[in-house]
Amino acid sequence: MSVRPVERSAVHGGNIVSPLSREACRSSQGIYHVGAYLMQRTAYHYLLAGLVACAGSAVQAQVAGPDAGLERRRPPSHAVAPVAGEIRTLSDAIRMTYWNNPTLLSQRARVRASDNRLPQARAAYGLNLSAQGSYGYQRDRFQTALGWAGNQGWSSTATAILTQPLFTSGRSAGGEKIAIAEIAFARDTLRLTETQTLLDTVTAYVSVIRDRENVSIAKENLGLLGRQLTDSRARYEVRDITSADLQQIETRVELGQAQLLLAQGRLAGSEAQFVQLVGMAPSQLAPPTELDIGLGTIDQAYALSERRSPVIRAAQSREKISRASVDAVRAEFGPDINLRGTGSYGSVTPYADNLRATELRGEVVLTMPLLDGNLRLSRLREVQEANSADWRLIDQAVRDTNEAIASSWQQLATTRDSLANYERAVAAARKAYDGAVEQETAGARTTLDVLDLARDLLNVRNGYVSARADEYILRAGLLAAVGELDATQMVPDVERYDPNVHFEKVRGRGDTPLLTPLLSGLDHLGGGPRVDDRPITDPGAGVRITPPGPIPPAPRP
Repeated sequence: MSVRPVERSAVHGGNIVSPLSREACRSSQGIYHVGAYLMQRTAYHYLLAGLVACAGSAVQAQVAGPDAGLERRRPPSHAVAPVAGEIRTLSDAIRMTYWNNPTLLSQRARVRASDNRLPQARAAYGLNLSAQGSYGYQRDRFQTALGWAGNQGWSSTATAILTQPLFTSGRSAGGEKIAIAEIAFARDTLRLTETQTLLDTVTAYVSVIRDRENVSIAKENLGLLGRQLTDSRARYEVRDITSADLQQIETRVELGQAQLLLAQGRLAGSEAQFVQLVGMAPSQLAPPTELDIGLGTIDQAYALSERRSPVIRAAQSREKISRASVDAVRAEFGPDINLRGTGSYGSVTPYADNLRATELRGEVVLTMPLLDGNLRLSRLREVQEANSADWRLIDQAVRDTNEAIASSWQQLATTRDSLANYERAVAAARKAYDGAVEQETAGARTTLDVLDLARDLLNVRNGYVSARADEYILRAGLLAAVGELDATQMVPDVERYDPNVHFEKVRGRGDTPLLTPLLSGLDHLGGGPRVDDRPITDPGAGVRITPPGPIPPAPRP
């Protein structure tokens, strides 16, 4: 299937977290809440909602203003326009979702918005020039021994003030660290959003295939019951069976019709979810492509998740924001050194505008805060506790990820084991039903026996179809938990969105050559150590469930 890129502008399967209220997310020290990492459908959505809530509130706090609505007027970058065509393969669905899903496009725009925070922070190292002009009338009256006297008249003044920060004790460096951490957090949130959206797309694709098969099975079952009803009516006419036998078959036919309607309703829901994610209706879908988990043991999954899990990476990035805020607030206890120049041109007196004076002044200004009613100390304690909360939530993210891996691993193993049983059960149920139909004709079986065997065949076939779909979704869920579910790996020819492209365009805007790097390096001397990942100190993070034996091999396509 072909897709056509739109002109670029300048500018629900398994799930991963628990709810995170927007009130808990503040622009510099919001509390990132990672909740239970569940296997079922709700957990991943909750984490995504929590992370995006934090990211969204941070963006609004930093960039809201007269240009806050510009995003709505810009066409989304790299969007793929819907074209006349069909979605036939999983690769088609992933490709269309990757470049056309509104959730992904929105999060990429948030990443581009966060890129501008670094030049905003580095602007603190640059020159500040302001100008002021005035023209006014003044009348003064005062009493003397000889009576009242006074002056009045018009005057004008123009003033320019130039300020160059030299050293801020780490204030500017702290702002720069916060900006870098927020950019990293936005990127990790984007990666988490991509993983969730890809997992949802895989789930929707496989669900449509599953539900279509279930509809076909329900139709086939209804056809078998219909033919049996026709035969039974003919036998009833000759009194070969009783009215009770005929009514049993009529009951099963009505039940089969109801089951078909329910299966069609589930299919409609799966197709609606598919359209919601992909943006196009599914056509005749091919079986999904092979998805190799590439993990020999569960210990490999645990080790890989520590480096790659989107939940852990997002938690680490969130903690860096609050830790950088601690450095920035701590720097407020130190002095500021600024170079300031002032130039003015105006009237000699405020009562006459005919005589002019010029004044030029240059000075080095040192400002040292002394007393502030304990404000700075209180703020420091606040951000330290906020950082402590974020650090503990890294430990929680590790626990949640370990739980998700263990659950996914064990469920995948048991589901694969069950497929062989289902295959044998389907074959046996088919033979039992066919044999019972022949035996009923010969009088060796009752009508109820045949109907029970038809019901068993229907249930076993539906169970087998669902187990195959669950096995594939569990594979994708395990890869998502580990951090290895990636669109470019599943569809190698899809163009990857690179957030560095926009970042490199804006990162140096506003810098003064030589001066900004020099002042930045000087300010970082008093701004604390470099912000690295926090170590995992939770004893519970090392307690891991290791299921006995490896995962059985993947089923045949």
